[in-house]
Amino acid sequence: MKFAVMGTGGVGAYFGGRLAAADFDVTFIARGRHLEAIRRDGLKVDSALGDVHIHPARATDQPAHIGVVDFVLFAVKLWDTVDAANAVVPLIGAHTAVVSLQNGIDAEYRLSEVVGRDHVMGGVAQIAAVIAAPGVIRHTGEMASVVFGELNGERSRRGENLLAAFESAGVNARISDDIEKALWQKFVFLVGLSALTSVTRQPIGPVREDPNTRDLLVQVVQETAAVARAKGIELDGGFVDDRLALIDSLPGNMTSSMQQDLARGNRLELDWLSGMVVGMGRDLGVATPANDFVYAALKLSKDGAAVQLGNS
Repeated sequence: MKFAVMGTGGVGAYFGGRLAAADFDVTFIARGRHLEAIRRDGLKVDSALGDVHIHPARATDQPAHIGVVDFVLFAVKLWDTVDAANAVVPLIGAHTAVVSLQNGIDAEYRLSEVVGRDHVMGGVAQIAAVIAAPGVIRHTGEMASVVFGELNGERSRRGENLLAAFESAGVNARISDDIEKALWQKFVFLVGLSALTSVTRQPIGPVREDPNTRDLLVQVVQETAAVARAKGIELDGGFVDDRLALIDSLPGNMTSSMQQDLARGNRLELDWLSGMVVGMGRDLGVATPANDFVYAALKLSKDGAAVQLGNS
């Protein structure tokens, strides 16, 4: 099987690195100093589940040079979805699957508009991993799993092939027959985690231990679940408690990719997380005051460039 990884950040590099270490044909699509380092020194993944060093590693900033692949692991930031989708069109053959491992809840729809719905598979990546330095990925904690599935819910041959590849690479993976529900389950969790770690500039441990910030976390999660139900997603009565229990099980020093982007002065995925909840809530008549607050608090930073405050 032949793979391309579009977006060699923490998520794409981790799962692509595991596949490459298992001798699958993997090409990493990257740019800038990250690409230069991968070409020169290989791709390194530091992980409690076992370090990986792919050297030499196939890497390019020209997707069209790769040729047709069986799978594209699609892991770019949400604002890059359309441009990156157009860039991978030359990689798509009759049976190619573009597997979104992005945050957010509408990436699969936007991908489908470019590459065609039949070529898109939904995916949920549960992992905390970042680019620690050019060519080096740091995986924090031991959470590293992926759930994926066809958008129509059918069990496909290519899905079985992808599952077999992940399993042979030692990746905890499974196929979902309701990937839309799985995407919403992650989205509710992720909105809570990203909102509170970003608005407080703190890891999740202090956030969930302080009564005021925990109350805000609970409200953000409850509102996002209410929007999901209003969209027709069937969530059981204990779903919110389940999401909060998952957040409580995380290492106390865990943060979110949005909080890390905020700290670095990078662009934020705010419009596709709490901002998406606010927009959908407005359209559906669901009140979202906690997410409204988070959006307003972070809005001035959403386009990047950390604000430097002068002395008065």
